[in-house]
Amino acid sequence: MRMWGVVRYAAAIVVLLTTVSVSVEGSIHTYNRAKFIPNGNAFLIHGGSEGLRASSVPGSENSFIRFDNIRFHRRESANGTGYVQALIFETAQRDKIGGSAYGGQKAICCTPDLAKLEGCKEGEVIRRPSEEDSKWPYVKGVHFQEYESEATLETVTVPITKTGMYNLYFISCEPKLEGLIMTGKTIWKNPTGYLPGRMAPLMTFYGFMSLAYVLLGLVWFFQYARFWREILQLQNCITFIIALGMLEMALWYFEYANFNATGVRSTGIAVWAITFGAVKRTISRVTILVVSMGFGVVRPTLGGITSKVALLGATFFMASELLDLVENVGSINDMPGKARLFLVLPVAILDAFFIIWIFTSLSKTLEKLQARRLLVKLDIYRKFTNALAVAVIVSVAWIGYELYFKATDPFSERWQNAWIVGAFWHIISFALLCVICALWAPSQNSTRYAYSDDIGEEFGEEVTVSLTKPITMADSDINNSKLEKEKKEVSTDVFSLNDDTEDKRE
Repeated sequence: MRMWGVVRYAAAIVVLLTTVSVSVEGSIHTYNRAKFIPNGNAFLIHGGSEGLRASSVPGSENSFIRFDNIRFHRRESANGTGYVQALIFETAQRDKIGGSAYGGQKAICCTPDLAKLEGCKEGEVIRRPSEEDSKWPYVKGVHFQEYESEATLETVTVPITKTGMYNLYFISCEPKLEGLIMTGKTIWKNPTGYLPGRMAPLMTFYGFMSLAYVLLGLVWFFQYARFWREILQLQNCITFIIALGMLEMALWYFEYANFNATGVRSTGIAVWAITFGAVKRTISRVTILVVSMGFGVVRPTLGGITSKVALLGATFFMASELLDLVENVGSINDMPGKARLFLVLPVAILDAFFIIWIFTSLSKTLEKLQARRLLVKLDIYRKFTNALAVAVIVSVAWIGYELYFKATDPFSERWQNAWIVGAFWHIISFALLCVICALWAPSQNSTRYAYSDDIGEEFGEEVTVSLTKPITMADSDINNSKLEKEKKEVSTDVFSLNDDTEDKRE
């Protein structure tokens, strides 16, 4: 299957990325010579968007946004005075910012005409105080003095007294400040730590998922060690998938815990977690595909399609890895980025291709098993098919809900529940893994479910009702008598079996 080639490729990516960078800023938003861009009648920089919870103790500042060494630099040729403002507002207060349309867009800055209409101050951001708190939306400004090329915003901590999605913008309303750049950083903190609001519940979730994988691993590894002489190649793949899942969940938990405590994300841990997850998903899909084809159970090889399966797996790995790297490495804001939308499409197309190929292969395998009356294998494959069908139906329904969730929440106002969208995919994959573990659990008769050229052994397998039911001498005698009446047909088709005319009895 050449899957180890995919694993080696994944390791190469991890080594490369971890040597390029050691850490990136987390809820510490850093601005390294960020440029102001035109927007309507203003020039602005988006400083960040995060879900923040109100301070747990009234009057305390354990939830805040802090400006730290924010400096604005204008062109050396510029002179005269100028004014730059930092604007913080909760998403529900967005209608308090800006005024009438200006050039086809909502005006952000107050013009002479708007000063008469809105009662705002010319050259500043149009802001109307909130009915709940007149200090919000929050505005902090700094002036350029005559002939000064740099202005420094006062270091200030803005306490968060209301739970919500907060947005930060740096805005200049003066055309003569065009080309303005900014350096410095802002620090965003929740009462429980530096994790952004959308990500905070995921730390607890990954902790529970780590425990779930450990429990599944203990049960599986116990059976694996107990019947290690009877292990199938498929069961080795399942063992590897469980180990990858344990590592992935544990790494995500420690990465989030470190991020929450320090405010700085570790690129190394994140990349390792992403890579283990991408390898796990790739091997899981390829394993399900080859099992659907009957490989290792009712056929010895995949024939000429081995390279196609390996190519599909490698392509899926690269697309999945790239998507998760863009989504997680260096991710700060709770608002989704536009780049992710373009990276989701290749992964979705490859997933659809996997699903079509899997169910097409399952249909052919079930037909052959039924034609040869391999009843026990047929029963396992039917249960396997039903589990996959349920997983696909639930997944499609969830995709519909996810699209609805995002379409009806363009400003991420439901950020406190957004973590569930991503967590669901971990839950559904874990549930499917549990079903597969139950169907192909290691037992004393495991090898009887592997493909074999020994027709007598194949017959003995089919009279075994479950993986743990022993075979009696009477059953063996009946099988031997039946065996004398059957003829074995050989086909060159890659989907054909070498034991297709056996008459099986349970």
